[in-house]
Amino acid sequence: MTTAAAQARYPLTQGVNPWLVTVSVMLPTFMEVLDTAIASVALPYIAGSLSASNSEATWVLTSYLVANAVILPASNWFARRFGRKRFLLTCVILFTVASFFCGAAPSLAIILLARVLQGAGGGALQPLSQSILLESFSLKDRSKAMAAYGLGIVCAPVLGPTLGGWLTDTWSWRYAFYINIPVGILAVIMISRFVHDPPYIKNAKVGPFDNIGFGLLIVWTGCLQIVLDKGQEDDWFGAVWVRWAVAALIVALLLWIWHSWTHPKGLVDLHILKNPNFRTGCLMIAMLGMCIYITIAILPLYYQEILGYTAFTAGLVVFPRGVGSFIGSPIIGILGSRIDNRKLLCAGFLGFAVCAFIFGEVNLDIGPYTLLFPITLTGFALSFVFVPLATLSTRTISRNDMGNATGLFNMLRNIGGSIGIAMATTAIIRRAALHQTELGANLSPSSAVLQQKSAIIATYLGHRIGPANARPGSYGLIYGLMEQQAAQLAYVDVFRWTAVLALICAACAWLFTKPPKNTEAPPGAH
Repeated sequence: MTTAAAQARYPLTQGVNPWLVTVSVMLPTFMEVLDTAIASVALPYIAGSLSASNSEATWVLTSYLVANAVILPASNWFARRFGRKRFLLTCVILFTVASFFCGAAPSLAIILLARVLQGAGGGALQPLSQSILLESFSLKDRSKAMAAYGLGIVCAPVLGPTLGGWLTDTWSWRYAFYINIPVGILAVIMISRFVHDPPYIKNAKVGPFDNIGFGLLIVWTGCLQIVLDKGQEDDWFGAVWVRWAVAALIVALLLWIWHSWTHPKGLVDLHILKNPNFRTGCLMIAMLGMCIYITIAILPLYYQEILGYTAFTAGLVVFPRGVGSFIGSPIIGILGSRIDNRKLLCAGFLGFAVCAFIFGEVNLDIGPYTLLFPITLTGFALSFVFVPLATLSTRTISRNDMGNATGLFNMLRNIGGSIGIAMATTAIIRRAALHQTELGANLSPSSAVLQQKSAIIATYLGHRIGPANARPGSYGLIYGLMEQQAAQLAYVDVFRWTAVLALICAACAWLFTKPPKNTEAPPGAH
C-alpha cells in the first residue's frame, strides 16, 4: 500500500493502522496502571525487607497515586508545548528509569522518593493515551477505542496482584518493579514508529506555564498525601500538625480552584465542568477510584494477613478478576454503540455492589475457590463501568478540550483511589480494635465456655510445651484467635461499605443526559 493510499484509508492516524497506534499507547498505559496494583500483594514483604510497618508500606501505593495526580492536569500543557509524541516518550523513559530505582531501593525513604518520580513520569501516560485513542478512531468507533483503553485500565490493576505475587514468591518483590524495564523499552520503540502528532498539536500556540496554578496543585495534593499517609498513626485530628495540614490543604485547594477558574490561561481549565455530563463523570470517576482501589488494596491483604496465604497464592486467587475483564471488554465494545450507556453503567455498578456484598459475607473457613464467581464477576462488572463512564463523560467534549478533560478526569480517579485506600486502612485498624473490645467482653476469666476451651487446648499443649506453660499458652492461642476474628470482621465492614458506595454510583448513572440518536461529532472533533 502506498503512503497516499494508507493516509486515505487511515486519515486520522496519518496512514498508520489505528490498532497499531492502540497497541503502542496501551503498552505504557497498561504498565503504568499495573504499577498502582502490582505492589499490593508485596506490601508485607516490602515492609519486612525495609523495616517498616504494614501501614507504612501502603505509602508505596498512595505516594505513587498522588504524585501521578499532580502531573495529570499539567499533561495537556506539556503535550502542546513540547509535542505530544515527544512528551509521551519522555514520560515513558522517566517511568522506566524510576522503576529501576524502585527495585534497587535500600530503604523506605528511597523507594518512596523513587515512587514519587515514577508517579510523575506515569502521570501523563493515561490522558495522553486516552486522547490519542479517541482521536485515532471516528466518533462511531469510539466505543471500540474506549473498550481497548478500558481493557488496559481495568485489567492492569486486577492482574497486578497475581503478577506481583508470582514475582515476589519466585524471586523478590524488587522484580515487581524491574518487570517494567523491558516493557518500557518496547513501548519507546513502538511509539517512535507508529505515533504521530496531529496538525493542531504541531501548530499549537501555547501560553506561558501556569506556575501559580501548578504550585497550588502541588501544595494541596502534597498536604493530602501527608495527611493520608500519617494521619492514622497520629490519631488524625487528635494531632495538631494534622489540623494545620488539613487547613493548608483546604486553603490551597480553594485558591487553586479560584485561580483555575479565573485565569484565562490556567494549567487546568475548570470551565469544562460547565458541561453537565463531564461534571457528573468527574464525580463518578472519583467514587469509582475509591471502589476499585479499596478492593485492589485490601482483598489480597485479607488473604495474606487473615488467612495466611503466600503473595503468589493471594494473587492467584484474585486473578479471575482479570479473566472477567478480558471477557467483558470486547462485549462492552459491541454493546456500547447499541445500548444506552447509562443502562450499561448502572448494571456495571450494580454487579460490583453485589460482589462487594458477597465479599462482606466472608469468614475464616473460606477456601481458594469460595469467591471464584464474585471475583470473576467483579472484573466483568468493571468493564461495564469504565467504558460507558468514559464515553458518556467525553461524548460532548471537543477535540481541543480533550487533553484538558482527560487530565482532570484521570486526576480525580487517582485522588479518589488514594482517599479510598487511606479510608480502608484506617477503617480496618479501628474497626478491628472495636471488634476486639466487643469480643473480649464475652471472654471473662470466669466464663465456663472459656474455661472449658482453655482446658482442652491446655491438655493438647501440655504434651508439647510442658504442663507449666500449657494454660498460659492456651490463653495466648485464644487471644490470637480473637484478634484474627476481630480483623476478619473489620474487613467485612469495609467490603460492605464499598458495596453501599457502589450502589450510590449506580443511582448516579442516571444523572447523565440521555445521548441523542445519530449524535454528530462535538465541535472541533473529527
